[in-house]
Amino acid sequence: MRLYQGDYNQETVFSDDPLDVALKWQSMGAPRLHIVDLDGAASGEILNLDIIKEIVGAMLIPTQLGGGIRDLGTIEKLLKIGVERVILGTAAVVNQNLVRNALERFRDSIIIGIDVREGYAATHGWLQDTGEDAVELAKTMVEMGARRFVYTDISRDGTLTEPNFAAISGFIDAVGVPVIAAGGISSVNHLKMLSKLGAAGAIVGKALYTGDINLKQALDEVGKL
Repeated sequence: MRLYQGDYNQETVFSDDPLDVALKWQSMGAPRLHIVDLDGAASGEILNLDIIKEIVGAMLIPTQLGGGIRDLGTIEKLLKIGVERVILGTAAVVNQNLVRNALERFRDSIIIGIDVREGYAATHGWLQDTGEDAVELAKTMVEMGARRFVYTDISRDGTLTEPNFAAISGFIDAVGVPVIAAGGISSVNHLKMLSKLGAAGAIVGKALYTGDINLKQALDEVGKL
């Protein structure tokens, strides 16, 4: 399922079999699988653990998961079932002690997800704006030991327009650690531009399901840069 601009009232279901979809992307050469528990992101707890466990168990490639992760016990449970990296989003804003403890305990297994709307961080599955500057929040996370971010532009996510290249570039330059870009990516050229701006990676979602991006072609062309 995909949302449009983070709106739970504008969702598109591309498949009712997440495992089959995951296996498809793996067979086409995806180097990593990005999973979001959208139900968990809105509710504050993981709600699809069984299917997550099934997907992770079938993957030969690394997986990363976000959505509804609000305590150390959940992080530990996800890592034990084979998730390689856990993404903390809302928790980074509302419970910085959790972030600090998670980074101390699990180190490279933690990614901080900064979900951005017009320069400010949003929480709870993108339903609530915080009024906190995204770059300043990220700098605080780096001081705590954050080693990797996912930067998602909510206003572009699911729109198939284009990423906010200026904002992403500014964020990458400001934080000084690897940044994975997400939101609005709809062509191989977008991926090439993100690579040249210094993005460590990119999350491609809707564009794969609609066919706007061919995964094999994208991997081949970006790999040549």
